[in-house]
Order: sequence, then structure tokens, then C-alpha cells
Amino acid sequence: MIAVFALGITAVGFGGERSGDFPPPRVVRLPRNDAAPLPLAQLRPMELSDFEQLARRCNPTLAQAAARVQTARAEWEQVGLYPNPEVGYRANEMNADGTAGKQGGAVAQEIVTAGKLRRNRQVAAYQLRQAEWVWAAQHCRVMNDVRRAFYEVLAAQLTIELAEKLIEIEEASEQFAEERFRAAEISRVDLIQIRIEADSARIEAEKARNRLRAAWRNLAVVVGDPELQPVRLSGAIFADLAELTWEESLDRLLCNSPVLAKARAGVNRAEARLGRELVERIPNLDLQAGVFYDNASRDTIAEAGVGVSLPLFNRNQGNIRKAQAELAAARGEVRRTALELQQQLAAEFERYENALCRVEKYSREMLPNAQKALELATQAYRQGETDYVSLLTVQRTFYRINLDYIEALRELRLTTVSIEGYLLGGGLQQH
Repeated sequence: MIAVFALGITAVGFGGERSGDFPPPRVVRLPRNDAAPLPLAQLRPMELSDFEQLARRCNPTLAQAAARVQTARAEWEQVGLYPNPEVGYRANEMNADGTAGKQGGAVAQEIVTAGKLRRNRQVAAYQLRQAEWVWAAQHCRVMNDVRRAFYEVLAAQLTIELAEKLIEIEEASEQFAEERFRAAEISRVDLIQIRIEADSARIEAEKARNRLRAAWRNLAVVVGDPELQPVRLSGAIFADLAELTWEESLDRLLCNSPVLAKARAGVNRAEARLGRELVERIPNLDLQAGVFYDNASRDTIAEAGVGVSLPLFNRNQGNIRKAQAELAAARGEVRRTALELQQQLAAEFERYENALCRVEKYSREMLPNAQKALELATQAYRQGETDYVSLLTVQRTFYRINLDYIEALRELRLTTVSIEGYLLGGGLQQH
């Protein structure tokens, strides 16, 4: 299990201790800044599953992939249909001996040999299977993008909460510094420096809100509803984090990747195509039959015929060699795809392990130490045992470590989504 130090940032010292969950983000307007804060719709908090369901309904690429599956299914049906018979009217020797000559009708039927129609459907069936794997891959891409965007919003929410806590600390510092300045205990330079730090904290909060706006807009676009109003998200970025291993991740990827499954279906399709081309050189039969009435002799005449194409020159040898080459290429594609996936997994797993190491280090040691250092530095400053520069250094370290921890959690979440989602992404792109 991954040890996680829950963000429980408190404003210590100047205004008394506060504990518990973070409050909802409040708006801190900078002077002469008319930018509106991110509005949060008065709706219930949305969970990840809500966005996944919304994406299944609204993301257009899933409907496109499903339509391609239907196209392949219709193709499978069409290629196995038997040729229609031909029916015709014939008239010969008209006006012979002043009569209407021979009048009658004929029917013709092509007899498909060597199971060509069955083989057509074998080829089309694997093409349909490929289309289904394309849909599965696209569904995975969309869900991965939704999950990434969801955790981006969660990380942005945490960053805002951290920035708001920093503002509380800086504002408390500013208020206490003004009291000390009036008591002539600190210089104006120290007071100005404290005010600058308070303004810097407000800037960081505004940057965090801008990041949340961008993250929400991206989430709304990924699910396919750009007009979706912002709401508070329900979930914890550090919850339900299970450790991954290289061996299990690689085995799962090579066994279950829809991209690799599509490549394997491509081999089956190429094998079926080769079998189909091999029997193409076996000619079909053309059967004909007709009945005529000879007006001159007043006799009824029947005729029958059988035709076949002799494969003397064209034995489909070119298409057979083409199918053989396509089969070799399809087998190579399976190997290439597997190697490419392993290469991608190696890079992604390195990011995952680095993020995991950072999260464990921060949660077990650095976050508790930063919290303790802030409490001690604040107490020492209030008692006049240290100057503001020392307190400022501790405050900056506290903020940076917490910010780095949020970033490490974000990176851990994103890499986990990628590894568990077969390294797929680009839910709005054509593939």
C-alpha cells in the first residue's frame, strides 16, 4: 500500500490553530483585477463515474467508432450473398418465312465454387473484429482522457486550497507585522516585505484558479459537453492508489491491449485473405437454360448450357503474391506493436516509479517536518526569537513542499491511469 499524508494544511500561530478538511475555495481578488472567479454551479458534487457516463453519451469519437463497426458488419453480410440469377427474353430468326421466328425466355445462374462466399465472410469477419477492437481502443482512450482530466481538476482544487491557506498565513503575518511596526519593533522595510509576500500569495491563488478554469474546460471538452457548468468534484486524488509492478503491468499490456489485439486480428484477416485468393483461380460455373417456341415449325425448343472460364493465363497469381506479402507485413506489425508498447511502458513506468517515490517521501517525512518547522518558526517569530526572513524561508519551504506533493500525486495518478489504460490517449483524435 502507498502511504499517503493527507493534506491537512493549517494556518498556525497568528490566528490560532485550525484543523479539519479544507473549506471551499474563496475568491481573493487582486487589486485592479476584474477577472471573474471560476463559478461553481449549485449542483451536487460530481464523481468520476458521472463524467465517464457523460463521455459515453456525448463524445463523438465513440459514435464514429461504433458506426465503423456497423459498416464492417454490413460488409460481412454483403460479401457472403449469393449472386442473383439472370432472367431474359430472347427472339431469333424474326420474320423468317413471314413468322415471328423463335420467341422464348432464358435463365442463367452463376455457381460459386470452392467456398468462395464462405471465405469472403471469413475475411470480413476478421475485418469486423478489427473494427470492434478499434472501438474498444477508442473507448479506452476516451475513458483515460476523462480520468486524466478529472484528476487534473482535483489537483487544481487542492492547489487552490493550498494557496488559500498560504494567503491566510501571509495575511496573519501582515496583521501581526503592522502591530509590531506600530510598536516600533520592526522597520518599515520589514513591513513592506511582508506586504509583498502577501500580494505574492494572492497572485499564486489567482494562478491556481486560472489553472482550475483551464482544467475544467479541458474536462468538459473531453466528455463532449463544452457547455458543462463547473461543479465541485467528489473524490480524493490520493485515494485507492495501488502499487503496480513492472511484470504484472507488462503481462497485462501484452495480453489485453486493444491495439495489439487489433494487430493480431489483422494477421487472421491476412491469412483468411490469402486462403480466399488461393481459391479464386478455381473458376465458377455459368449455367444457362431456356425455352423457345419456333413459330415456323410450331415446335417448342429447350436449350441448356454450361460455361466455365479456363485459367490459362490469369490464375490470380498476382493477388496471391500480394496476399502473401500482406500476411508477412501483418505478422511483422504484431511484433512491431508489441515492441512499441514495451518501449512506451518502460518510459511511463519510470515516471510512475519516480512519482511513487516522491509521494512516499513527502508523505512520510517531508510534509510532517515542514508542518512542524512552520509551527516552530511561527512561534519563535511571535516571541521575538527570530526575524521575519527566517520565518519567510520556512513559509516558502512549507508552500513549495506541499505544492510539490500535489504535483507528485498528480503525476502518480496520471501515470497510473496511463499504465492501467494500456498507454492510450487522444480521445478526440481520429485513429
